[in-house]
Amino acid sequence: MVVEAHLQTDVAEAVNKADWAITDGMPLVWAIKSLYGLSQDRVAGMDMIMSLLARAEKDNVSIFFYGCTPDVLQRVRQFCQQNFPAVNIAGTISPPFRTLTDQEEKDVIDTINNSGAGLVFVALGCPKQELWMEQMKHRIHAVMLGIGGALPMLIGEKKRAPKWIQRIGFEWLFRLVQEPRRLFKRYAVTNTLFVYFFLKQLIRQRW
Repeated sequence: MVVEAHLQTDVAEAVNKADWAITDGMPLVWAIKSLYGLSQDRVAGMDMIMSLLARAEKDNVSIFFYGCTPDVLQRVRQFCQQNFPAVNIAGTISPPFRTLTDQEEKDVIDTINNSGAGLVFVALGCPKQELWMEQMKHRIHAVMLGIGGALPMLIGEKKRAPKWIQRIGFEWLFRLVQEPRRLFKRYAVTNTLFVYFFLKQLIRQRW
């Protein structure tokens, strides 16, 4: 996400205008400490989802899921019913993998707003979800939180890295082993660029 924002002005603008941005990744935590001397905890997206579902159940906040496939969304409903039986799932939408027409976009906005949802989990992947949430700001009357590819992990379709792997900052490698074909190019490019940009900024600040 940091690399995407560095390379694309519209992504950077969307991220910087967000009300809430979390450090979902140990390398980012370490970079913040090295560059700014700030002690920032890692806030993992998966932990955030579970915490918010529990809070939504307690405070009677309706949830909406936008993104992912119909099959995954159906299993997410089942997961919530089993683990958070009192939580209200206001609705789900699996959008097509293309740009929506103006009418389709209006239908999505109306469906979410009419559902009464107070929290919308947006699972479109980076940076599509960030751009979408920026576009929907003030049009969708709910809190929107981008969760990337967390839903398959939530329902157990994909395994999450053990805690010790998360702590040493290699959760990305654990995911790469599970999905080498899909993730190799992304990680090979973005991880390398992240290290390059980080070292460039660190040297500039120190010297």
